[in-house]
Amino acid sequence: MKSPNEPEAPRLRVGALRGATSVGTNERDAIVVATAELLREMLARNGLGPDDVISVFFTATHDLTAAFPAAAARALGLSEAALMCAAEIDVPGALRRCVRVLAHVHTSRRQAELEHVYLGDARRLRSDLEAPDE
Repeated sequence: MKSPNEPEAPRLRVGALRGATSVGTNERDAIVVATAELLREMLARNGLGPDDVISVFFTATHDLTAAFPAAAARALGLSEAALMCAAEIDVPGALRRCVRVLAHVHTSRRQAELEHVYLGDARRLRSDLEAPDE
């Protein structure tokens, strides 16, 4: 039982985080390194650790076939999270060599307080999220 003077624990909820990054070449290391950088940044900007991640859904454009982006998540210690990879829809004129991420996380932040992350050429996908000093 909680004492009356004990601060109330923050209410945890499920949040959805989005992110994307571009990959220089269709090589295993390039895909894993770029995806790992994106995941680290998503977690850091939102004050999250590996245990906060419930699931991660990755998509990769049709020109990235040398590795599963989920390999980066496992390398970062996301061993308990459910991971899934899929091919991105091949829309004419869309950004090439791109990995997109949708992560479900336990967080005390409201959905509007979560910071979505777009790196490299993928920044153009969501220029509305860029900070003025970037």
